[in-house]
Amino acid sequence: MSIKLPVISGKDVIKALNKVGYEVVRQKGSHVRLKAIYEPGRKPLTVPLHNPIKRGLLRHIIKDANLSVEEFVKLL
Repeated sequence: MSIKLPVISGKDVIKALNKVGYEVVRQKGSHVRLKAIYEPGRKPLTVPLHNPIKRGLLRHIIKDANLSVEEFVKLL
């Protein structure tokens, strides 16, 4: 049984990604760029500061961060 994606804001996504090693590099408008500082092999991510983030976009961000939905939900 798979876990349903939560309905969360961009700020909450950034807080969760900080826990796995992503840090804010820059911001332009409502989009924040994150980079994995301690693991250079991970992709840089762009997270919009929307409230809420649509489920398809959230799934894409989670996939690019090399996390499963279950792992991401545990970070919240």
